[in-house]
Amino acid sequence: MNIIFKSDIIPDINNIIEVYNNSGINRPTSDKERIEKMYSNSNLVVTAWDNDKLIGISRSLTDFCYCCYLSDLAVRKDYQKRGIGKKLIELTIDKIGEQTTLILLSAPTAMDYYPRIGFERIENGFIIKRKK
Repeated sequence: MNIIFKSDIIPDINNIIEVYNNSGINRPTSDKERIEKMYSNSNLVVTAWDNDKLIGISRSLTDFCYCCYLSDLAVRKDYQKRGIGKKLIELTIDKIGEQTTLILLSAPTAMDYYPRIGFERIENGFIIKRKK
C-alpha cells in the first residue's frame, strides 16, 4: 500500500460522497449540490489516495493566520486505524502554520479520538445549530 497525500486538488464530488458514506461520517450525501457547495466554499482540502482511489479527506475553512475550522475528516472504514486521519490533520496544520489555531466540532463517536492525536478539549464554545 502506497498512500499519497495531496492538497492541490478537490476530488470528484462522487468520490467524496463515496468516502463519506463509507467512513461513517454524517453528512448530507444525498444532496450532491450541497456537498459541491461545501467544497467550492472551502479553502483547504487535504486528501489521501491509494493509487487512484480516494481513501481519506479533510476539509477546512481558514484565514491561514489566526484560525482554521476543520469541518470534515473522513477515512474509508477499511483504511481506518492506520494513521491516515492523523496524517491528514498534520498536513492541515502544516498548511495553516504555527500562528493559526485549529478548531473542530467532534461527532460524539469521535470524542475519544481527538485527544489521542493532540487536540485539547475546550469548554468555552457556543453553537447555533443548523435548521436543516
